[in-house]
Amino acid sequence: MTWIILIIAGLLEVTWAVGLKYTHGFTKLMPTLWTLTAMLGSIGMLGLALRSLPLGTAYAIWTGIGTVGTVIYGIVALNEPASAVRLACIAMIVGGIIGLKLTTT
Repeated sequence: MTWIILIIAGLLEVTWAVGLKYTHGFTKLMPTLWTLTAMLGSIGMLGLALRSLPLGTAYAIWTGIGTVGTVIYGIVALNEPASAVRLACIAMIVGGIIGLKLTTT
């Protein structure tokens, strides 16, 4: 269950990172409320996951999910470049996340 909580926390990190773009500097009410709610949920769930997981592992996986998810969103929804180098870097992050998961009990 702890890993599921951490994955949801990472997905909420993607949500708030993407939401920042739509707040227009926190001048739009609804996107700002959505973003702040996702921030609180993400941090709260990370805190719950840290009850059972090592700090370094949990934080790296949380930020990794957020990074990869945000980059994928940018590529798919915002037409950001999907160069071979960018995709290779994303693959390395995913590899690191998998490695940390496999080496943590």
